[in-house]
Amino acid sequence: MNQENQLQNRMTVIDKEVTWDKTQVIMSKTNAFGIIEYANEVFVDVSGYEDYELMGQPHNIIRHPDMPKVIFKVLWENLKQGKNFHAIVKNLAKSGRYYWVITDFEIAKDGNGVIVNYFGRRQAVPQEVISLYIEPLYKKLLQIEAASGVEFSEKYLIGFLEEKKRSYVEYIKELIYEHEKAQSKFAQYEEREEEEEEGGFFRRLFKR
Repeated sequence: MNQENQLQNRMTVIDKEVTWDKTQVIMSKTNAFGIIEYANEVFVDVSGYEDYELMGQPHNIIRHPDMPKVIFKVLWENLKQGKNFHAIVKNLAKSGRYYWVITDFEIAKDGNGVIVNYFGRRQAVPQEVISLYIEPLYKKLLQIEAASGVEFSEKYLIGFLEEKKRSYVEYIKELIYEHEKAQSKFAQYEEREEEEEEGGFFRRLFKR
C-alpha cells in the first residue's frame, strides 16, 4: 500500500470546512504524471500537510471521496492534450475537513512539445454556487458511478451539459459570472456583455 493510501485510510472524513483566507491562491507544480514538486505556503496551510509530506506525492493525496471520478477523467483528458481546464473541486485536508476550489493551469512543455510540468492555481468558489448547483450535480454523478460506473456517469454529464447547451467550463463560468453580477462584487463588470470572452473571464478571476 502506498503512502497516499495509508494516509487516507488513517483519516476520518469530517463534514466541516477548512477555515482559510479565501482571497488567497493555492499554487502547486507537478510533473507530467501529477506528482507534486512544489506547493506554496497557502497550499500547505489549507491542506494541513507540511511541504515535506507533499513533495513526491500524487496530487490526488487531497482527493475528497465526495468527488465524482468523471470530473478528474475529463480534467486529465484536457490537460494531457495541453488544454487548460477549469473545474470545481472538493479537496480533502489532512484533518479530514474539506475545502472547495476552482482550478486553473499553465502547462509547460519541453523543446519537443512534450508536457513536463503543470502549474496549478486554485482559489475559493462562492458557497451559493456550490450548494445550489455543484453539490447536487456531483451527488448525482457519484450515485451513477456507484450504480453503473464512470462510463455512465460521463454519459449523464454529457447529457446534462447538452441540455444546458454549454461545455463544462462554460457552465462553470456562467455560474460564477451570474453570482458576481447578483452580488455586485465587481461593479466595473456590470455593464460587460454576458458573452464575455472565456479566456478573459478566467484571467480576471485568477488575476493573471
